[in-house]
Amino acid sequence: MAIQYTVVSIGALSRNPFWGETTAVRTAHATTTLIRTGDRKILVDPALPATVLDARLFERTGLHLADIDTVFLTTFRTAHRMGLPALEGARWYIHPAEKDWAKAYLEEMRGRLKKEAPVVDDELALLERCKAPEDKLAEGVELFPSPGASPGGCGLLLTPVTGSVVIAGDAVISQEYLEHGRVWDQSHDLKRAQESLQDILEVADLVIPAHDNILPVAGKLFGV
Repeated sequence: MAIQYTVVSIGALSRNPFWGETTAVRTAHATTTLIRTGDRKILVDPALPATVLDARLFERTGLHLADIDTVFLTTFRTAHRMGLPALEGARWYIHPAEKDWAKAYLEEMRGRLKKEAPVVDDELALLERCKAPEDKLAEGVELFPSPGASPGGCGLLLTPVTGSVVIAGDAVISQEYLEHGRVWDQSHDLKRAQESLQDILEVADLVIPAHDNILPVAGKLFGV
């Protein structure tokens, strides 16, 4: 079964240390990718607000958010899911380790910040809708656990006709981070994040980072 993948929206960092930025100068949002295989339409990290994301999706694929049947979150961080509430008709998935971590974090926040409890309750309701996926979302679309940046971070491994593609989430931040072999400096576990980065580099011919466009892995020629 043929697999098609399209970068719908290229993500951005709130600050990029490789550009000399030391404070946030823009709104962070993750790269959003559409996977099509058979009649399945899987949206990975619906990061932008719904109206903007729907317009980008239509520009890039001819589809609307209402056409999406599956959503996969590589992490529960807000920058990866601002458009999630608009995808009511889809099934939502997240790695169970990430769900457990996010739930514990939100419940601790609710107990500590009483005034924020209604907002946190809304976040918990979104999280509760996210279910644990099987090892495969579809034929040729496999989970690729990559903890470190967050405890349950998980990408996807795509095996189209030629080569392999990893949608990496925060395990690969951007081109500059990849070129320097660096992981996110705010990772939950820097050692595990570095191990996850190496795992991706060993497997992938192409990588879709959390906050950049699709990139070739150095020393590998896609399709050769």
